[in-house]
Amino acid sequence: MAVEELQSIIKRCQILEEEDFKEEDFGLFQLAGQKCLEEGYISQVLDILENEKNKVIIRSMGWNLVGPVVRCFLCHKEEVDKREKCLRMLDLLVKLCHPKELLLGLLELIEEASGKQIAEILLLLLEPLQTVIQKLHSKKAYSVGLALSTLWSQLSLLPVPYTKEQVQKDQHGLGRCCQALVTFTKPFVEEVVKNKGHPLENSKEELKAELLKFCFKSLKYPLLTAQLIEVLEENEEDPLKSFASEIVGFILAIGDSLPKVIFQHGRKEKCWDNPDLEEEDSSQLADSMASLAYLVFVQRISIDQFPLVLSPLYLLQYNMEHVEVLLKRTEESVSSKGLDLLENSLLRMEDNGLPHHYLEIRSFLTVPQKLVKVMTLCPLETLRKKGLKMLQLYIDKLDSQGKNILFRCLLKTSNHAGVEGYVIQNIKNQIDVSLKRTEDNKWFTGPQLLSLLDLVLLLPEGAETDLLQNSDRIMASLNLLRYLVIKDNESDNHTGLWTELKKIEKNFLKPLHTGLNMSKAHYEAEIKNKKETRRESHNPKNLCTVTVGGEKIPNVPNMTPEMQLQVLHSALFTFDLIESVLARVEELIELKTKTTSEETARLK
Repeated sequence: MAVEELQSIIKRCQILEEEDFKEEDFGLFQLAGQKCLEEGYISQVLDILENEKNKVIIRSMGWNLVGPVVRCFLCHKEEVDKREKCLRMLDLLVKLCHPKELLLGLLELIEEASGKQIAEILLLLLEPLQTVIQKLHSKKAYSVGLALSTLWSQLSLLPVPYTKEQVQKDQHGLGRCCQALVTFTKPFVEEVVKNKGHPLENSKEELKAELLKFCFKSLKYPLLTAQLIEVLEENEEDPLKSFASEIVGFILAIGDSLPKVIFQHGRKEKCWDNPDLEEEDSSQLADSMASLAYLVFVQRISIDQFPLVLSPLYLLQYNMEHVEVLLKRTEESVSSKGLDLLENSLLRMEDNGLPHHYLEIRSFLTVPQKLVKVMTLCPLETLRKKGLKMLQLYIDKLDSQGKNILFRCLLKTSNHAGVEGYVIQNIKNQIDVSLKRTEDNKWFTGPQLLSLLDLVLLLPEGAETDLLQNSDRIMASLNLLRYLVIKDNESDNHTGLWTELKKIEKNFLKPLHTGLNMSKAHYEAEIKNKKETRRESHNPKNLCTVTVGGEKIPNVPNMTPEMQLQVLHSALFTFDLIESVLARVEELIELKTKTTSEETARLK
């Protein structure tokens, strides 16, 4: 019935001129053709499309069948013969139909795809879409831009694989789609390249702008979050790494030189001298540029485009902005790239070779602060350790004044006792280096050191400070003070410690004594109370309070009375440890001052 209906419509239209077709004819043709395909009359529809007598009808109305043909293809996954006939029909429609209507029909089909069908439809329609656009001589740039924007929007719905197994399995088809997208884009890139070096006509300039927009979007997705795998299996390449190489290649082929691309980012001049790219969201452009910097300097894609004369300091200066962008993101894969790019840039530098005035550039102070966040907040231990390693590497590269400035900044901004303890340990190391050399030591001795010690040798809230939460910082401060007392005699006073001793006792040692007495008394009372009420330990009112990341978490129901006592005893042990070091520091101070007094008396 459906076949007869379709043939009847065609027979009626065969005697008409194309301009005489009515809107009603288009609708009837589409419905009848769709019904035929749904009822399985695939061969009959193919015969109608192949019949030369129907050429004019198909050219005018056939684009309405693209959707039904594609759906028919997807419905017969196990029937090879029917799928082959669908492909032949699709080829005929692409060959015969008006390209303008066909373009809109194909893009509509791509936009409608969802879930697992996204990759299937993209892979099926990319080649027909390319053919149709090549037929469009007017507004080709607009058509390419519209197609690439639609394709990228659908591609961005596919999850990015992270592990080697996920890349190899390519369950959602992202790898295959990226490879197909390269094939789709290449002819249009070649069209622009043919005229590179000569003034481009408006249509070619527009095409270049659309291609660059697509390349920059691709740098953000999927390449910003993709974990590029070095080796899969023998003779097997990561499709996303291959896609990255192609995208960078496209940018180089139609854009400016690679150094100019990367180094223009963040400047007031317009990147590429192309106003169309300026319309892109600035944060998206920053993400794309950071992704590009990672691909070039870490993955070494097209690294040969960079002049060898560029100094490590010059490269570091420009890469720091990209590192900052990468470390701002919360995705672990992106943070990892930021750490890798920073490491790559810093390893080119000599120790103590980064001048302090570079810290006047915003990114040179914000990057170490971002590293602190990675060290303290990232859920992956490997990244936390890498963040710590990069912070130390960064410290090592700064000159003495730069180290002094950075330590002040981190002590004021980190708000994390463990990080502050780590910084204080570094201060101790720098003092040790300074006491051993005769020049360039002023930043960790004398007045400059004393102003730094003002930030170190104090309790944030005096005697009321939470000693348990700040134990890492307090222990590091006491160890630093003990080191200074041992290494610097009162008669020498290289560090200035002995001049400021009374101030240190007032602001640090005495409040610490008071705080320890208060804290120990409180916890001892808690232990006594827990022991007396152990038999009521299952009463919800007796649940212990635990501190995590500085936040008190009340009512932990799974903590037994024994566990609660263990936590309290552990706190007491920490206080005893602090008290022991404090006593040793005061003992050393007394010993040193007594020795100095005796020597003074003897000299008199």
